[in-house]
Amino acid sequence: MGNAMETLLTRRSVRKYKPDMVPRDVIEAIMEAGLYAANGMGKQATVIVAVTNREVRERLAEENRRIGGWEAGFDPFYGAPVVLIVLAEKDWPIRVYDGSCVMENLMLAAHAQGVSSCWVHRAKEEFELPAWQDWLKDLGLRGEYEGIGHCILGYADGDAPEAAERRPGRTFFVE
Repeated sequence: MGNAMETLLTRRSVRKYKPDMVPRDVIEAIMEAGLYAANGMGKQATVIVAVTNREVRERLAEENRRIGGWEAGFDPFYGAPVVLIVLAEKDWPIRVYDGSCVMENLMLAAHAQGVSSCWVHRAKEEFELPAWQDWLKDLGLRGEYEGIGHCILGYADGDAPEAAERRPGRTFFVE
């Protein structure tokens, strides 16, 4: 295992990707790390759907673009060939917190595997739509799920961004 602190301090969101597909075994390893995220009461109420199918990825990107209000032709997934969709059981009161932990694990695991990532929003709005709810049912998911986020994966087209300077005054001690 790599150095956890280094991974935590050097991961960056990437917004420009090469079209090269991430190998399936690497995607599976990243997803496994997501399954080990902290979760309330050990309920494990989240699921991860890996989209590597180009046609489905494009439909998802178009829906995300439309919801986000961008002009036609904009790719909210920045060319990343893999989209990991994190969803959580809709009736679980801490679904957003649990799903957020999964998202963080996915991004950190990707970085540790040499894969770039970025959290892309609007999964909640997408998976409120009947067509995408039906798509989940076609995949075999039963029950009601809320979209938490998309973790896009791929290989950066260019250098990863530099870390922004950290704002001071954000840590406190009570001794």
